[in-house]
Amino acid sequence: MPRNRLFRHLTTHTAVLAFTLTLANLTWAGSKYKVLYSFTGGEDGGGVHAGVAFDDKGNLYGTTSGGGAQGEGTAFELTRNARGKWSEAVLYSFCSQPRCSDGASPHSTPVFDANGNLYGTTNGTSFELSPGQGGWNFSVIYEAGSASGYAIDGSGNLYGADGGVWELSRGANGWSETFLHIFCSRKECRDGDNALAPPTLDAMGNLYGTTEFGGGNNAPECSIGCGVIYQVQAVGGGKWKYRVLHRFAAFPNDGLMPQAGVTVDGKGNVYGTTLYSGTSSGTVFELSPQQNGSWKETILYNFPNAGKNGGAPVGAVTFDKLGNLYGTASAGGDPTCSCGVVFKMTPQANGKWSYSVLHRFKGTDGYGPGYNLIFDQNYKHLYGTTAAGGSGGYGVVYEITP
Repeated sequence: MPRNRLFRHLTTHTAVLAFTLTLANLTWAGSKYKVLYSFTGGEDGGGVHAGVAFDDKGNLYGTTSGGGAQGEGTAFELTRNARGKWSEAVLYSFCSQPRCSDGASPHSTPVFDANGNLYGTTNGTSFELSPGQGGWNFSVIYEAGSASGYAIDGSGNLYGADGGVWELSRGANGWSETFLHIFCSRKECRDGDNALAPPTLDAMGNLYGTTEFGGGNNAPECSIGCGVIYQVQAVGGGKWKYRVLHRFAAFPNDGLMPQAGVTVDGKGNVYGTTLYSGTSSGTVFELSPQQNGSWKETILYNFPNAGKNGGAPVGAVTFDKLGNLYGTASAGGDPTCSCGVVFKMTPQANGKWSYSVLHRFKGTDGYGPGYNLIFDQNYKHLYGTTAAGGSGGYGVVYEITP
């Protein structure tokens, strides 16, 4: 082959290979996806508007907003047998008590305490499920709830958020509530308004979270403020100090209207997502503490092409052991479905992050992933949920191997 033809051949081959590798990185990244359970909307429940939690035996627990014996939602368990097949058991069907005094339509990811008790919220209650010899025992621990669910500390105290941030503590006479901060208590709601996710605890016992609105920075999508990232600092003696770390819509490509909570790494950096941005279909962001006491926001990824690679993230992000981030986008990914994606972000040597799609939902395997992913104990598999879709039509619990 003449030298100039060989050069053109190698150049073309290299370009095609580079394009192929780039396309593979954006679209598949070698992941393996499996549906563990598909809800039917009947007595097994349906409409999974929350994530799942592991117990110490590797079983998964969650809630559905509908279905069950009364059609008002369930708390469920998924158990894996020796062949690796998962089966579902309903632990409790809501609205079982007169006038739904036990609550209805849970949208919360449950949390475990050190004794194996399970806690969550409904549209009007906070509940506990305790394992017993004859099954699980249900009790309402507080006659107030929210869609956000709870975070739990090492002492078993529960922390929630919606119109404020509060703590539920167990005492001799039952559970009591203490408000740590009320949102929109400052002029023009500059302290934030309407939290949609529970706060996150750091190693020092401080709380971090987001609000959907407020903050004082407006945009056409959010005329009453585009949300904040907040910290509620534990200052000792049962005292707490509230502080806004960042007000969204601070610059043209900043995020708008965060729907999910945040993740805090070992260095105190805060990571999360926003539903929109000034220039795209949402963001992944990092907020880092500075030496002068301020916090700096960095946009790690703007979702530029929702139709192909996903957009409108409404769930938080999750770290693996190597520092990679994983999350979901609730829309886009497949042009015929726009059912959402699971994505991975990998830190690069230049301080940038690369983005790849691990899975594009098709509808039959789930529709609308919007809730936090969790790893198993060995960081081999990720687990998540979709609100709808699947063979039963009412959402799925899935496993993905990155």
